[in-house]
Amino acid sequence: MLTLALSKGRIFEETLPLLAAAGIEVAEDPDKSRKLILATNRPDVRVVLVRATDVPTYVQYGAADLGVAGKDVLLEHGAASDAAFGGGGLYQPLDLQIARCRMSVAVRDDFDYAAAVRQGSRIRVATKYTSVARQHFADKGVHVDLIKLYGSMELAPLTGLADAIVDLVSTGSTLKANHLVEVERIMEISSRLVVNQAALKLKRDMLRPLIDAFAGAVRA
Repeated sequence: MLTLALSKGRIFEETLPLLAAAGIEVAEDPDKSRKLILATNRPDVRVVLVRATDVPTYVQYGAADLGVAGKDVLLEHGAASDAAFGGGGLYQPLDLQIARCRMSVAVRDDFDYAAAVRQGSRIRVATKYTSVARQHFADKGVHVDLIKLYGSMELAPLTGLADAIVDLVSTGSTLKANHLVEVERIMEISSRLVVNQAALKLKRDMLRPLIDAFAGAVRA
């Protein structure tokens, strides 16, 4: 049995065509079912629905053989690497090029960001991506007080909780609606296929065709 960990929403929807390329169809719509484990048209493949931030953990500890996770999640998990093998017992064979967006710094549209980040300055930054934010500002020589938030990031500068936020940006419409502007692009984000290293050895005959099918669909 192969277990694939996915999160609901955009990643799930954009993974479906890749699964179809491998001849796999999920039997139920997660938005219409309360089930957390979904069968597929193949008796040897199932899908488990978990929070996006939990996908690397399920794969790392073998509760899932493989999963799809955003680069942002993998960076915070400590598993992202340009090399195929990341940390944390995860193998990353493919950038699936789905759920694309960017991680950026944003501030109020009346905030002088350039003046605030002069060498040696200190600012308050709200984000759930504390590892990425810490490294980004350290590289710039800017001292930051990081405030970890999980939702409604745009509120932080508007209420005075923080000077800036580090968050994912897709169209930028939410920032604009809340009078925020994107002042720095940190990195491009997409979702990666992650595989448990032990499963790669023990279930290689099952995993390899699936990985190859995903790779073919991405190239196409």
